[in-house]
Amino acid sequence: VSRITQVTANKYHRLLRYMTEYTQVQYQKEDLPLDRISYEYIDGLNTHMQTRHKCRNNGAVNLLCCLKNFILYAIRNEWIEKNPFRFYKMKIDKTNVKVPLTKAELDLLLKRPMPNERLERIRDVFCFCALTGLAFTDVDHLKAEHIRTDENGVQWIHKPREKTSVMSRIPLLPHPIALLKKYERDETCRARGKLLPVPSNAKMNAYLKEIAAICNIDKTLTTHVARHTFACLAVEYGMPIDVLAKVLGHSNTNMTRHYAKFSEELIGREMLKLGEVLSVG
Repeated sequence: VSRITQVTANKYHRLLRYMTEYTQVQYQKEDLPLDRISYEYIDGLNTHMQTRHKCRNNGAVNLLCCLKNFILYAIRNEWIEKNPFRFYKMKIDKTNVKVPLTKAELDLLLKRPMPNERLERIRDVFCFCALTGLAFTDVDHLKAEHIRTDENGVQWIHKPREKTSVMSRIPLLPHPIALLKKYERDETCRARGKLLPVPSNAKMNAYLKEIAAICNIDKTLTTHVARHTFACLAVEYGMPIDVLAKVLGHSNTNMTRHYAKFSEELIGREMLKLGEVLSVG
């Protein structure tokens, strides 16, 4: 079973567990026919997930989208006639969306001396991700076998993503190369067979809060923000979406567009270009 199939299967398993619980509590039954799933049922399930299981809005919406996809599949196969999601609105909470760093903030993070080795190592891992686009789990599993050098002497990361098994192909910039050299003789890294000193995700995110405070960056730094930062800066400085998709290890560009946010600076530059073309006289 591919990783992407496994991730999807786990999500549906979790949804089924919540639906079973909700059905037992609300309807005193073990199961319901598909045509009993109504607007009311969906809204009640949403409330059940967010209260009893403390799912945040975005997590609950993600699971409801799985149910919606199955309902659409059932309609296509003529198992049911009506779509209970037709008038049900599901909105992602934008305030919980990770905010990427600007180039100035990333430069500050790269150059600011850290007060101790613990935070310096965390900063280095974050910056490596922000300059390669690697997700946390991929940088954690990065090994020497994933580093290749082409006929022109350019070093690349060739690594299948842990989440999807889709291959990421990433030419290394000077700073990530320097970081790999910095830790190539690190005892902890060598003992683990890893290239970088990656801690647990929880520790990483906790220490990043300290680093944000030291650098006066008024944003919530997490491991995922590094990947978003790379994608946004890549688009802002001219990398085409289809090329970025290959770097990030996405199977299609729709996934990539989720990461790439367009800054006001980029929008302004593109508008100026359009203005030059459309200018009269």
